[in-house]
Amino acid sequence: MNTNNNTNTNNTKKITITVSNRTGKKLQTFLYGLGDEFDLKKIIKYFKKVFNCTGSIEISEEFGEVIKLTGDQRKGVFDFLITEDICTKNDIVMKGL
Repeated sequence: MNTNNNTNTNNTKKITITVSNRTGKKLQTFLYGLGDEFDLKKIIKYFKKVFNCTGSIEISEEFGEVIKLTGDQRKGVFDFLITEDICTKNDIVMKGL
């Protein structure tokens, strides 16, 4: 019998940061799983200004709204999510290279 009460009882959603190759040495960063309570347009505007990159919001059937940034922005996005108290370190999944 499993008596572990630590099994995701508060329904926290995982936020995923993924990096993939675009062409050659170029990379893209994807961020999904934020949910509907955040204004993604304001978040992407902040990312574009601070990280000096381009970005867009794409609609995916599998993941919903996805923030797409050029370059490897994993560390900056991770730090943003932690400092703005959007989630904890345990709620972030890093994938890719």
